[in-house]
Amino acid sequence: MSSAAPDSGATYVATRHTLFGHPTGLFALFFAEMWERFSYYGMRALLTFYMQKGFLSYSDTEAYRVYGAYTSLVYMTPFIGGMVADRFLGARRAVVLGGFLMAAGHLLMTLEYDLPFFTALGLLIVGNGFFKPNISTIVGSLYPHGSAQRDGGFTIFYMGINLGAALAPLLCGYVGEKLGWHYGFGLATIGMLVGIAVFVVPTLIARTLILLGALVAAVGMIALQLMHIDPILLAVNGVVALALVFSGCVAFVALGREGLPDAAGQPPDPELLRRTVAGLRLEWAVYSLALFGVPLVAGLVYLNRTTTLIPDAVVKSLPEIVGFVAKEASTPAGMLLLVIGAAALLYLLVESFRSTLVERQRLWVALILMGFSLQFWTFFEQAGTSINNFTDRNVDRIVEDRRVTDADVGKPLTFTLTQEQLGYPQGGKLFTLDQLDAARADDSVEVTWQIGREHVGMGLATNEIPASTFQSANPIFILLFGTLFSMGWRALAGMGLEPNTPVKFSLGLFQLAAGFGVLWWGAGHCDARGMVGMGWLILAYLLHTTGELCLSPVGLSMITKLSPARLVSTTMGAWFLATAYSSLFAAIIAALTGVGGEGGEEGAIPAPLETIHVYGTVFGQIGAAATVSGVVLLLISPILVKWMHGEK
Repeated sequence: MSSAAPDSGATYVATRHTLFGHPTGLFALFFAEMWERFSYYGMRALLTFYMQKGFLSYSDTEAYRVYGAYTSLVYMTPFIGGMVADRFLGARRAVVLGGFLMAAGHLLMTLEYDLPFFTALGLLIVGNGFFKPNISTIVGSLYPHGSAQRDGGFTIFYMGINLGAALAPLLCGYVGEKLGWHYGFGLATIGMLVGIAVFVVPTLIARTLILLGALVAAVGMIALQLMHIDPILLAVNGVVALALVFSGCVAFVALGREGLPDAAGQPPDPELLRRTVAGLRLEWAVYSLALFGVPLVAGLVYLNRTTTLIPDAVVKSLPEIVGFVAKEASTPAGMLLLVIGAAALLYLLVESFRSTLVERQRLWVALILMGFSLQFWTFFEQAGTSINNFTDRNVDRIVEDRRVTDADVGKPLTFTLTQEQLGYPQGGKLFTLDQLDAARADDSVEVTWQIGREHVGMGLATNEIPASTFQSANPIFILLFGTLFSMGWRALAGMGLEPNTPVKFSLGLFQLAAGFGVLWWGAGHCDARGMVGMGWLILAYLLHTTGELCLSPVGLSMITKLSPARLVSTTMGAWFLATAYSSLFAAIIAALTGVGGEGGEEGAIPAPLETIHVYGTVFGQIGAAATVSGVVLLLISPILVKWMHGEK
């Protein structure tokens, strides 16, 4: 879920030179955002696994609560960061501040202690609040209002976002799982620092850094796969590496003409920043408040792991599923979002009744579509939690070298432990993922087993595709199909057949439902060990991506078109709050699949055959819920179109 918010209120900054009709400064922003997204999605690819398999040893539920608090607050803070930039810092200073806070957060993640871990999450959340909304604002400032090239510029910027998102699991995720968590987080730190450097250093250094960074990352991606000779990952990494090098060359040429204008993203009133507040310059007072917010946010995430505010007696008095959801939603982060969200919704509803009939009905459409968008992203965001663990525990990610045959029975066999051994008996009990993880942590994956009749058919292999790598599927599919979808909508519009916004939203929900239907079907047709083929997972990601391309690009545009002029910023803030809610609700749904460390032997993960039905059932229920939502939206779309009063 990566998007660039088209900003309609940024002050236009004229530029002298262009490339492909776009201001050359766009390509500096492309790489600054690409490396920032590389660091963010590198963190996202590893976070759940790190909490469960690293020094924290969290259960599924604990990990999902922390992940939910982190991702929800990440989408709440841009509302505050945008306001601070608009009123005081300006977008440029806000981006630099956010970048340094995030780099510090990634760096702290390399330390395996509780305090640095939660402090790192606090730094990342606050830093993202300053970075995410304001770099998009600077992109908007490069184009005059009404420019025909503006949407194309944001499309290029959007490609940078997804290139970084595709690159992250292939480098950070792969290195983190294969070589060590701190190495993966270290790469994310380097990516964030490169992103800041591109933004602040002189143009000559920036263009050199862009090209050098692209070449080093591309070579690294290929070299990692040549070391392990994995043909599937080699092909995937090769495609992304080519896209990265091509983008680096284009940016190098563009910035040779002109860099990012100095005037872009400057504060609205530079003199205001020089005033003193309690003996401190206002600019530094803002920086100090940002740092002060870090421990507050970190503490909130920490409390979210184990604290719920609804009494157990109340939970037990409710139906089981209702009580479970109520308990998971009553975490500190959940209650904070509930209060802020309720206040924002109430404010917008009150304002709607102060508006004209046309404005009121358009605003109602925006709020209704926000609700359906919230449902879409709640289900979509399973990618970082339940789908990630499903991939780790129940998706066969290996191309076998050979299988154990009858000729091997009764003999000792030496081989490398992989997920191919999951579910087979060894030492009087079934071999499970927690045992495999322990062997990897001790660097003792070379083992000798006495082969019995029960081992016949067991696969043997040396290489295993890391589970986090599959999170690159969505951004890669966006890179492949994003332009095709854009061209398709334009072609349909030329024939008068382009669907309206509510119908596009419903199409997105139907395709999301189909993706979860594929996972449900794959789980129902697993092999004898409870393992599912990689093809089902990739097909599900493809359907989720096509659903995203029907909904995401039009969502932010819809907000700007349907909101009254005086409420555009507030409504856009509500859109991001809805996204924050979706991350929180996604974690609650993911908790329904919790099977690791939930009781019994600490850290124990059942054999694949015992977990497959848990994931399959929840994925099927999600698919059914998304289908119902899509049908409801399709049925009410004529009313919504009428209320839109000519807007599409």
